[in-house]
Amino acid sequence: MRVLMVYCHPRADSFSAALRDTALEALRARGHEVELRDLYAEGFNPVLSAEERGVYNDESANQAGIEHEIAQLRRADALLLVYPTWWYGMPAMLKGWFDRVWVPGVTFTFSEGAIQPALGNIKRMGVVTTYGSPLWLLLFLLWPDRRVIAGGIRRLCAKGCPIDWLYLTRMDTRGTADRTRFLAKVKARLSAW
Repeated sequence: MRVLMVYCHPRADSFSAALRDTALEALRARGHEVELRDLYAEGFNPVLSAEERGVYNDESANQAGIEHEIAQLRRADALLLVYPTWWYGMPAMLKGWFDRVWVPGVTFTFSEGAIQPALGNIKRMGVVTTYGSPLWLLLFLLWPDRRVIAGGIRRLCAKGCPIDWLYLTRMDTRGTADRTRFLAKVKARLSAW
């Protein structure tokens, strides 16, 4: 498969960076072609400008300046997101990537007032993330980032697109052994893709 991996963390020495590297190694060892987007390292601008918002629904103008990102999405057979969850949501830069790149005519179309998916090429999704909170709190809050990605974003991909949700809770109190076990879990799961 051609996998588009979108990574989002500002620090090169983070546990998220170790998760990225583990995922990249597992996918490549399986023979997949991986295109890595490191939003912070690339200096991706997550801000939807007034001009972009003004042409957001105009499919003849809304792709200006994001042609490279759109080509990556259209080439991908699978999408893997690697990010930390902060305050129950994805980092603002990743949210901005969705806001700026997942535009009408690229990821969805409007038909009879309803959104129709347009990324049928993406047949598999995965998320590798960490949470500072315990699982019970995520469930109590209806798991905000999972609802957005698994419930909304995934709907724009191929029908029945499976999603692998790999997560580590209570990140702030985990020791080396727990982190090592989670890295092994990520490697094993992505090695099966």
